[in-house]
Amino acid sequence: MSSPFSPPAAATFTVALFTSTEASTVGNLLTPVELLAAVPQQPPFRFIDEIREVDDDHIVAAYRFRPEADFYRGHFPGNPVTPGVLLIEAMAQAGVVALGIYLLSKTGGPRAIDEFVTLFTEAAVEFSGVVAPGETVTTTGHKLFFRMRKLRSRVEMHRADGTLVCAGELSGIGVRR
Repeated sequence: MSSPFSPPAAATFTVALFTSTEASTVGNLLTPVELLAAVPQQPPFRFIDEIREVDDDHIVAAYRFRPEADFYRGHFPGNPVTPGVLLIEAMAQAGVVALGIYLLSKTGGPRAIDEFVTLFTEAAVEFSGVVAPGETVTTTGHKLFFRMRKLRSRVEMHRADGTLVCAGELSGIGVRR
């Protein structure tokens, strides 16, 4: 069953896809490995372990929520679940920040990564499930528009079994450092 945020069944994408096993830059395109290294958030506050796919129109990233993370002690004692605000942060890091960096580097060249930082600005997200400690989620972002360094994406997060956790539209902008 598709979610209300899935692309229409008739939609087709022309994909110039890089997978996480590739390790060199082609032209101005960043590989997933290089793109992950360019994401400004770092552990313990980076919620991307791997970028599986990236192109001009979409990104797919994965993250495993570590069961030893300190926030589980208080959210909620005896029945820990991942806070929704962290799920939104994970969605923003993949679907806005990482995809935004990729698009900025493509349109502005390698210097754009040093000149601009992509910031998350807004979200409208609906939740349909929870993420338990130790679960791995996959976040998929589809570019709705990118112009004048502004990005709006349709982003979904799924559990490893494919169950939708949350979905919505998120926005960000590239600003000078």
